[in-house]
Amino acid sequence: MIARTPKQSDTVITELMIPAYANFGGKIHGGILLSLMDKVAYACSTKHAGNYCVTVSVDGVDFIEPVEVGDLVCLMARVNYVGNTSLVVGIKVTSENVKERTMKHTNTCYFTMVAKGEDGKPTQVPPLLLENFLDVKRFGEALFRKELKKYRLDQMEKNKKDISKSELIHMLKDERCEINFSIDES
Repeated sequence: MIARTPKQSDTVITELMIPAYANFGGKIHGGILLSLMDKVAYACSTKHAGNYCVTVSVDGVDFIEPVEVGDLVCLMARVNYVGNTSLVVGIKVTSENVKERTMKHTNTCYFTMVAKGEDGKPTQVPPLLLENFLDVKRFGEALFRKELKKYRLDQMEKNKKDISKSELIHMLKDERCEINFSIDES
């Protein structure tokens, strides 16, 4: 299988934000942006894999700045990491107000995709040919995020099993919640 460079997977989608995309606050609905991110992640990963790809997880979707009706949203995607059948696509989202000639960075996130073969089963993807230090840095950061995610999930499972009722009640003491049943009943 011939290695492909991150540059070969570069995908850009630009879309005008229309009034139908607005939420009740008059800003562009986050779900619209997530749908566009999923679309660009699919296109990018498919270019690299040469196969149909599906989304398996989304990491780091923080809405940094609101997007306004009338803005041009640009989604830039690139494969940052590949495993055997998986790929991590880094996505940067910007929003441009063409009247005011201003641009703002609204999101950065990472989609993990898995390539599927003709039989619908995961299939191997081409290796990633890293051409410069930025490519190496992005690949390494994806590995680091992968390890952190595994650690976090392991810790969550451990804590779910080990935490007692009294520890849980103590944790909630200064939180904005009220317990409306007897703990002994549960």
